[in-house]
Amino acid sequence: MKNGAIFLFLSFIFALSCKKERQMTDKIVSIDAPRAKKIPQELQIHGDVRIDNYYWLNDRENPEVIDYLNAENVYTKQEMKHTEGLQEALFEEMKGRIKEDDTTVPYKFNGYWYITRYEKGKDYPVYVRKKETLEAPEEILFDCNEMAKDHAYFNLGRIVISPDNKLACFSVDTVSRRQYTIQIKNLETGEIYPDKILNTTGGATWANDNKTLFYTMKDEVTLRSHKIFKHRLDTSSEQDIEVYHEADETFNTFVYKTKSKKYIVIGSGSTLSSEYRFLNADTPDEDFKVFQERTSNLEYSISHYGDSFYIIANCDGATNFKLLKTSEDTTGKSFWEDVIPHRDDVLLEDIEIFKDYLVVNERENGLNNLRIISWDKSEDYYLPFDSETYTVYIGNNPDFDSDVLRYGFNSLTSPSAVIDYNFKTRQSEIKKEQEVLGGKFDKTNYVSERIWATARDGVKVPISLVYRKGIELDGTNPLLQYAYGSYGSTIDPSFSSIRLSLLDRGFIYAIAHIRGGEYLGRNWYENGKLLTKKNTFYDFIDCSKHLINLNYTSSKHLYAYGGSAGGLLMGAIINMNPELYHGVIAAVPFVDVVTTMLDDSIPLTTGEYDEWGNPNQHKYYSYMKSYSPYDNVEAKNYPHMLVTTGLHDSQVQYWEPAKWVAKLRELKKDNNKLLLFIDMDSGHGGASGRFESLKEVALEYAFLLDLEGIHS
Repeated sequence: MKNGAIFLFLSFIFALSCKKERQMTDKIVSIDAPRAKKIPQELQIHGDVRIDNYYWLNDRENPEVIDYLNAENVYTKQEMKHTEGLQEALFEEMKGRIKEDDTTVPYKFNGYWYITRYEKGKDYPVYVRKKETLEAPEEILFDCNEMAKDHAYFNLGRIVISPDNKLACFSVDTVSRRQYTIQIKNLETGEIYPDKILNTTGGATWANDNKTLFYTMKDEVTLRSHKIFKHRLDTSSEQDIEVYHEADETFNTFVYKTKSKKYIVIGSGSTLSSEYRFLNADTPDEDFKVFQERTSNLEYSISHYGDSFYIIANCDGATNFKLLKTSEDTTGKSFWEDVIPHRDDVLLEDIEIFKDYLVVNERENGLNNLRIISWDKSEDYYLPFDSETYTVYIGNNPDFDSDVLRYGFNSLTSPSAVIDYNFKTRQSEIKKEQEVLGGKFDKTNYVSERIWATARDGVKVPISLVYRKGIELDGTNPLLQYAYGSYGSTIDPSFSSIRLSLLDRGFIYAIAHIRGGEYLGRNWYENGKLLTKKNTFYDFIDCSKHLINLNYTSSKHLYAYGGSAGGLLMGAIINMNPELYHGVIAAVPFVDVVTTMLDDSIPLTTGEYDEWGNPNQHKYYSYMKSYSPYDNVEAKNYPHMLVTTGLHDSQVQYWEPAKWVAKLRELKKDNNKLLLFIDMDSGHGGASGRFESLKEVALEYAFLLDLEGIHS
């Protein structure tokens, strides 16, 4: 029987198994692990030849590819069948902690209170508003449960209300490739205008005339956001005018309105450079003016207040960024003046502008601080936070004239809280704290701490930990170590009600704040990318060894988890030190680094040369090849592994994990589990719906618990 026929046969079995009325309850047909056929593909550059036996899997239109993916799902289902009861229990347990009939804290903008609410038994949110007071009648803007009912996947992107409150621009993705369709709804009549704008980022902004809409288009092949268009209400989208084209393939573009409502801003950004254009929102038919031309290694962002622009920038050697200002009429860099100077030990992350106050979000020694400064300079102070493992962030503050700052706070042991801080009274009010239902959660039953591991080059790497009080540190505890470590993205120690299902079963949870993120400032990022990328992997491994040496766990009970670029991390560490880990979960993993970065038709590739390097240059090619997980799979023992992906993933294409698993299955010398789960309906973010994604988490947790012999 030929391979194609085998795959069709397995797909048929899988289809039958998905129908409850025809499931086999008395017997389970044992299926061997799928073996993808090998079709050697020669890939050559810089005089170096790589042979990729599984290159053929990158064609999702090929029925044989779909058959193979379905066969992997059948195999995973078979291997995890004995945990189905545990998976169901985990799903119900995690779902049971979440309040189904929940609402967000209302916020006021332009005369209306906006609220998002969830209804019991339904997966999607309902967006509503009330005019002037919270006692006013509710006006339903969008009921996503109705909008999603005919789709396997559904995501409502952004909702942007016109200045006169009469129209709503909204965007929808029903494929999960982050290609949104924009439409406009008349909020007075309820009519949704038939005109559709396809293939957008979902982001848009209104000019002040209530008739002109600016939005961002994507390249249909690479999905790079590359053009800004202008749409008029009284015309078809086919007549929309292109107002900006970002021709540089390493840049992406976007459009927004300043909080002051005075300017429409077009931004362009790459990893190492920024450029902005601005236009008075009252005159949308005029031309945009360049704020400051792009310059290599100059990153900046702009906000507007009064007659000035405020700029966060890394100019003049400000590695951790500083705050500057300039007048509306002289926006070039030579006119910028320092407001908050650069500090070597403080990363300036963001600002929020109000009528009377400036709020600055800073990070020092890994911890966020909120600094309050009055425009008249009479006040300058920090909000107090005492813990070493907390997360604080500026919340939704659309009202420029407000005397209240809304911010969020949580920690590894404390549920998320939405807090309003009054500038005038200096009083804080908790507007809402996340409810953890089920009657079993008590924050005093858990302990969080931060410890520091010494990496092989002598650098101290922080680790945030949480576990149930009373655990003995004797090396027998199961521990799940998580990290990301790329793009300067910081993983803060935040609360998760879902994670309680592991903690309550004896797991310790650790976040390794490795280089490649910005937890300890911009240099922490700079020393974990390009030709120093291996520091990211070494840090994770050295944190693992430190946790073992301190008897938090042992290699028999240590598990690692990472997704996307964190999935690359998982692939690298198991090639370097597979003996340290009993099991690994790699979600939507970026593992075929060299091939992907050489293919500029794949989404994200060209825009990420400054992150990973351009392999068309020999030095970057050689370096990334030396750590690329797919290229470094060897004939040796590997940990138990669960790999997940989505067929429609636009960020990391499904074929990367599929090829990786195929190669691992061919070469590995152990009998450990190697499972691949492909969500055939979703993309990079997983399943849509409020609770549907918990089923994949339940699968992941059941995988870990099963390896620990925990079955309930």
